[in-house]
Amino acid sequence: MVRCKEVQVNIKGMLKVNVRLKQRRKFKKELIKEETYLYDPNILLQLNFHQSPAKFQPIISAAYPGESWLKVRPLKDGDYDRGFLQLLSQLTDVGNITRTQFLTRFSQMKASGDYYVTVIEDTRKNEIIGAASLIVERKFIHNCATRGRLEDVVVNDTYRGKQLGKLIVVTVSLLAQHLGCYKMTLDCKDKLIKFYESLGYVLIPGNANSMTIRYDEGAPAVRHNNTALGGDYDNSNTSQTFKRII
Repeated sequence: MVRCKEVQVNIKGMLKVNVRLKQRRKFKKELIKEETYLYDPNILLQLNFHQSPAKFQPIISAAYPGESWLKVRPLKDGDYDRGFLQLLSQLTDVGNITRTQFLTRFSQMKASGDYYVTVIEDTRKNEIIGAASLIVERKFIHNCATRGRLEDVVVNDTYRGKQLGKLIVVTVSLLAQHLGCYKMTLDCKDKLIKFYESLGYVLIPGNANSMTIRYDEGAPAVRHNNTALGGDYDNSNTSQTFKRII
């Protein structure tokens, strides 16, 4: 009888352990499911990369980025834990942003419907290694048309040689076209002119000056590296305005 009771106790204990493990797995799955995309990820699968003058060798796209462990997708609210802000710090000063601040800004962007922050994730490391933002401006001109702005382009410098800078820029440029923008513009450093020209952007004759008025004079010095491809740059460097008619 004693042995029978011991066996019953062991079986009950094992059942409790199994139940707990299942609950934990279920909880983890629910956490993953609860993550929210900034915009519909299916849009990226509809982009036609043949419409871009950019040349990829080998051929890659948002749907097939060249490696099975790379994924091009919209920003998610869980990317605070995947190094998204740390990646942006390679481009410019980010500041000490809390999770609450990140989620609040994410919700504001999603609610507006005009922000398309797109990222590249290394799924092996669960880490964001590339990003670019498309901001859609709603106009009264051109029959209430919309204009796209390319901002905050950056790729982790340890992933050079995989065409990821080109991939993320072409992705958001085609996204602007897909969304019906009549043009897409950006500011960049002089040394990046040829790069953007190879992707279909052109300097605007007689209108290639980038002018800025800043209100953060007491802000920390801007940090950037050679992998920064667009967006908020140190204004000690000359920049040019590009336009891509879509």
